[in-house]
Amino acid sequence: MIHKESRSSDQLTAASRGWAMMSKVAIALSAFFLLASIAVIISIAVVQNQKKTHLSPGLKYGIVLDAGSSRTTIYLYEWPAEKENDTGVVTETMKCQVKGPGISDLRLDSAKDKMTWESFNHCMSEITKAIPAKQHIQTPVFLGATAGMRLLQIKHSTDHVVVYRKMQNYLMGYPFIFRNASIMSGLEEGLYGWITVNYLMGNFLEKTLWDAWVHPHGAKTVGSLDLGGASTQIAFAIPDDAEGEDIIKVSLYGYDYNIYTHSFLCYGKNEAEKRVLAKLSKESSNWSNVKNPCYPAGYNITMTAEDIFGSECTKNQITSKYTPTRNITFYGQSNAEQCKLLVRSIFNLTSCQEGENCSFDGVSQPQLSGDFMAYAGFYYAAFSLNVTGSKSMESFNDNRMELCSNNWKTLKEKHQGKDIHVKSYCFSANYVHTILDDGYKFNTDNWKSLNFQKEVNKTSIAWSLGYMLKLSSMIPAEGKILKLPIDNVLFTGLLLAFSALTIITLMYLLIALARYC
Repeated sequence: MIHKESRSSDQLTAASRGWAMMSKVAIALSAFFLLASIAVIISIAVVQNQKKTHLSPGLKYGIVLDAGSSRTTIYLYEWPAEKENDTGVVTETMKCQVKGPGISDLRLDSAKDKMTWESFNHCMSEITKAIPAKQHIQTPVFLGATAGMRLLQIKHSTDHVVVYRKMQNYLMGYPFIFRNASIMSGLEEGLYGWITVNYLMGNFLEKTLWDAWVHPHGAKTVGSLDLGGASTQIAFAIPDDAEGEDIIKVSLYGYDYNIYTHSFLCYGKNEAEKRVLAKLSKESSNWSNVKNPCYPAGYNITMTAEDIFGSECTKNQITSKYTPTRNITFYGQSNAEQCKLLVRSIFNLTSCQEGENCSFDGVSQPQLSGDFMAYAGFYYAAFSLNVTGSKSMESFNDNRMELCSNNWKTLKEKHQGKDIHVKSYCFSANYVHTILDDGYKFNTDNWKSLNFQKEVNKTSIAWSLGYMLKLSSMIPAEGKILKLPIDNVLFTGLLLAFSALTIITLMYLLIALARYC
């Protein structure tokens, strides 16, 4: 009996020990799952918060019509929907040149007007295809008219309004946001050209190894020289404390700049050539044989008096001999020295006050400093002389003299191009030399600071890009799209599951510990 009771007691003791052992294991496992659940909750919360990334909401697009005096060029620009310091990082996507004259000459020739509108339709169709359909309604379109329209505004106070409305109605027919069609001031044209040059050269922003945009350390800006058909512009940075009517402050990418800029109306290449022809005609007694030292020997051209004197830039030279339909014939002379003197005579180089820093026509200009980018008409003149890029003043002059000594046959053999352009190569070379040397005061010492370029990084140098850059600060920026490492539904499910596991294991531990104790 005693033996049986002893054996039963031993069995109970063993069972108790077994249960105790199982309880310890269960408690240990519960503690492990509790800690693991807490660790998982903390881990997924940290990953979800710290490892999130931002995706760009895509691209925005902008269309700019550069309505110049001799042609219209349509540019398509794009930039990330999120911006850098309130200014979009803009790149050129497409460029389409409209055939025919500039919009300021619309309504003068019905045949040319038809060609112009057909070309407009072609360009706008190609640009429309290049923009995703869902982006059409968000894409702004701007038209900036320059010196040609400024002259038309002076000549016919109502004609420019008719052209403006026609262009406005035309652009509003496309599925874009029509923002404005405006006649830009010369100051704006010069400023936007300066912005374009420095943006393309990376003087405002540069990318780091970490793919971040930063302001270049110690970056210097470059001056801008633009030569169009009806006007020319100069713009460059000056000290912050300088003031004047031709000085404007601009803020880009979080930095302020003080810019001198001036536009000379009637000093564009086409209008300047008309002024030279008007001067020759006025001084000639025989309009059937007017000698032109800037045209190549062996070349002659007949023009109507209206072609020359019909401009606002030449009407003050009209003489009693003038009738709009009267013909004037010019014969080339291939004389570089005489051409230089003739071109120089259309500049007023003696109107500045003593001791005053001036360019020409009595316009004050701070002393030149730094490098300059010369583009548009400046580039094409340098191209005809084979002195693009940065060359010495001596090289420019030697090539100018050599080019102007060629007769028409030789000039045509050496240079490919339309007759209307090639015949004016000598004039253009002398005009560019005169405005840079006598006008803006470039000399043998600083001529090498001039860089004659057409493009930078395969992007056209034109005021339209600067225009888009400046206007992009008026377009609301979109925030970047947040991309989480764990999908929100999965994250919520994991959080709930492991939270429930934590609560269950915690409750079990509390009960087990209470019983054990």
